[in-house]
Amino acid sequence: MDRQQEFVLRTIEERDVRFVRLWFTDVVGSLKSVALAPAEVEGAFAEGLGFDGSSIEGLARVYESDMLAQPDPSTFQILPWRGETEQTSRMFCDILTPDGQASAADPRNVLKRTLAKAADMGFTCYTHPEIEFYLLKSDKPGPDGLPVPVDEGGYFDHVPGGVAQDFRRTAVTMLESVGISVEFSHHEAGPGQNEIDLRYADALQTADNIMTFRTIIKEVALQQGSYATFMPKPFTQHPGSGMHTHFSLFEGDTNAFHEAGAEYELSRTARQFIAGILRHAPEFTAITNQFVNSYKRLWGGGEAPSYVSWGHNNRSALVRVPLYKPGKGNSARVEYRGIDSAANPYLAYAALLGAGLKGIEEGYDLAPPSEDDIASLSTAERRALGHDPLPASLHDAINAMENSEFMAEILGEQVFQHFLRNKRAEWNDYRLQVTPYELQRNLGIL
Repeated sequence: MDRQQEFVLRTIEERDVRFVRLWFTDVVGSLKSVALAPAEVEGAFAEGLGFDGSSIEGLARVYESDMLAQPDPSTFQILPWRGETEQTSRMFCDILTPDGQASAADPRNVLKRTLAKAADMGFTCYTHPEIEFYLLKSDKPGPDGLPVPVDEGGYFDHVPGGVAQDFRRTAVTMLESVGISVEFSHHEAGPGQNEIDLRYADALQTADNIMTFRTIIKEVALQQGSYATFMPKPFTQHPGSGMHTHFSLFEGDTNAFHEAGAEYELSRTARQFIAGILRHAPEFTAITNQFVNSYKRLWGGGEAPSYVSWGHNNRSALVRVPLYKPGKGNSARVEYRGIDSAANPYLAYAALLGAGLKGIEEGYDLAPPSEDDIASLSTAERRALGHDPLPASLHDAINAMENSEFMAEILGEQVFQHFLRNKRAEWNDYRLQVTPYELQRNLGIL
């Protein structure tokens, strides 16, 4: 037994922890949980916890249903919202096959495989997400059939006595208590819309943090009598919720994206990384924008990027290179702005990192940056500049991913097929629906 496992067992005993929740995700990033009695934790470390994988979306086929959940002791945390009496803790799990091998269908393992490839190339990957969400009065629509936000605030607004202010203070305190460091938080542009930015961490820890973040945000909202949603675009007339993520690669203690004296202080490695993301972006958009509703955000205006492009501090671009801070080479990074806050973080980060690494491996050339507001350009101008559109719907994104050898390689055949099957089913359900828009537009005139 290693030291981390011993620490977990000792903490459970000393803190009188009554329930230990084992967490993992399915292929679309829904959190799954099973509660373990404290006396069973040592056995779970040694042998894993058996469960029926065929009942979890994407984990196993019926004829190979037996799976093992192997808790990762480094992710042990007490869950503060469960109270001080009869304390509850959690650990994230890796999913194993009965013979103890990492399951090819485990989203967490997909990201671990990509990070192992980065390590083989000499890189450690750090990520920093900016997570947006809406705070609503309820999960039920108002009299007009629309969601009801908790306030009418706008970007950076300070609303005296505001619900969102108290909410963010409580949420940030709770995040910090489970070891998730927050950089800052503020009201976003939409009514009831908030953003909380997490500090840099390695990509696997960040993905685990995002899953915990979503849980905490929803728990705090429920405690305060409101409802939090990570739906990409809950309002037609207000901005969608994104999860802009900053990426950087380090070689030891050196930021591989920084080169003093180069244009924008960007190294050749960084330029190839960006080129890889841009080339493969249409192929992985189904992963970073996985719901029918995601494309209402992506093509709904605001600051959501719809075209393959990059720019220096250009917020209309798909990939933005933030302004360089003199003397801070280790802060060099690139920001991907296409991902929405409902994505499966394990698969999304695996796809983005995998695309960037492929750009480095293959020596992709990076096109010139765009300084224009890309959305305001004409179609002909965008075509001339090489700004191809991202998929316009989940259907288009599925087709782009389905034809991608790159995505099949990154995800592995099992996750690749399960994900496509899940998304095809969603699209087929959606296209059969008669929407209020069609009734309002057509019923009285046709």
